[in-house]
Amino acid sequence: MSKARLMQGNEACTEGLIAAGVRFYAGYPITPSTEFAEIFAERMPKLGGKFIQMEDEIASIGAVCGASLAGVKAVTATSGPGFSLKQELIGYAAIAEIPIVIVNVQRLGPSTGQPTSPGQADVMQTRWGSHGDRGVIALSPGSVEESFEIGVKAANFAEKYRMPVVILLDEVIGHMRERVELPEQVEIVDRKGPTGPPETFKAFCPDDDDVPPMASFGSGYRYHVTGLIHGETGMPSSASDVTTKLISRLHTKVDKAKADITMYTELYTEDAEILVVSYGGSSRPAAHAVKEARKMGIKAGLLKLITIWPFPDEVLIKAAKNAKKIIVPEMNYGQLVTEIERYVDRDKIVSVNRIDGELFLPDEILNPIREAAGGAK
Repeated sequence: MSKARLMQGNEACTEGLIAAGVRFYAGYPITPSTEFAEIFAERMPKLGGKFIQMEDEIASIGAVCGASLAGVKAVTATSGPGFSLKQELIGYAAIAEIPIVIVNVQRLGPSTGQPTSPGQADVMQTRWGSHGDRGVIALSPGSVEESFEIGVKAANFAEKYRMPVVILLDEVIGHMRERVELPEQVEIVDRKGPTGPPETFKAFCPDDDDVPPMASFGSGYRYHVTGLIHGETGMPSSASDVTTKLISRLHTKVDKAKADITMYTELYTEDAEILVVSYGGSSRPAAHAVKEARKMGIKAGLLKLITIWPFPDEVLIKAAKNAKKIIVPEMNYGQLVTEIERYVDRDKIVSVNRIDGELFLPDEILNPIREAAGGAK
C-alpha cells in the first residue's frame, strides 16, 4: 500500500512527472516554482536522469526541446515572466511536434508583479501567447493530490499527442500542503515509434489519429526539424496545400482527442439553479461556498474545470442547462469567463474577481450565490 505523506502541490506535481517517466529537467529558478528545480536537482541523478540549470528561461526550454528530440521525457517549470520568455519556443515545439511539459506556477502580474502572491492571469496567454494557429493542451489542478495526477497526465498527453502540454498551477495550490497517498503504479504512455526502416521514415506523416510516429535522434532515423512550414519529410515548403494540411492537423489531433483530454469534477450540478464554474486555487473556496449555499436551501452546484484548453464546452453546456445564474470566480480581471460567454447566455453570467494577490474567502463567492438566489439567508 502507498504511504500517506504531507506534500506541497509543487512537490506532488514533480513526483507525478517523475512517475510518468520524466528524466530531464532544464530550468531557471523563479518564485513560486523554484521547488521544481530543487526537487529535480536532487532526484534526477539518483534515477539516471539529468538536471541542468540554464542561464535563462529561453535557454531552458530550448534544452528541453533538444532532450525530447533525443528521446527523453523532458520538463521545465517557471512562473509568469519566464512563461512569457518561453512563448517563441513553445510555438516551435508545437510546429515541430516535440513532446514537452511546461509548468507555469502562476503569480500576480504583469511584469514582476508580486512574486509570492497568487494569480490566475495566464489563462489566455496559455491559449494565445505563442503567435500563430495551433491546438493547445493546458491542465489546472485544484488540490495537491490532483497536482500529482496532472503531472502524470501532462507527461502522457505530451507523448501521446506529440506536442507541448502546459500545467497551469497557481501559487495557492503550488505551496499548499495536504495529506496525500500517492499510488505505487501509474499509467505511463510513451511516444509512438516508427515501424518501418529508416529509409522509408517520414517524421511528420501522421497515423489516423493525426499524430505522427516519432524517432529519437541518434537511433538511425534521420529527419529534418524546423520551425518553418514543412511537409511529411520535415523539409520546408511554401506550398499552400502543405501549409493548410499542417496547420489543420495541429488542431485536429487535439480536437479528435478532446474526450480523452477533458477532465473535470462536479458537485451538486444535477439540479443546480446557481452554477459556479471555477478552477485551480479558486475552486477550493468555491466548493465551500456551494456547500454552505446548500445548507441554506439554495440549489447551487460547482463545475470544477481541470482541463482548461481545449475548453470543455460540451461539459459546460450540459452543467449549465438548468442554471439561472453562472458565477465565475477567478484570481484575475476576468479571463476564462470570456470563453464561458461564448457558450452560455451572457445575461446569466456573474464574474467575480480578486486581483489583489489574495485567495478568495468563501463568503466572497457565497454572497453572489445568495444574491442570484434572490437574497436567501
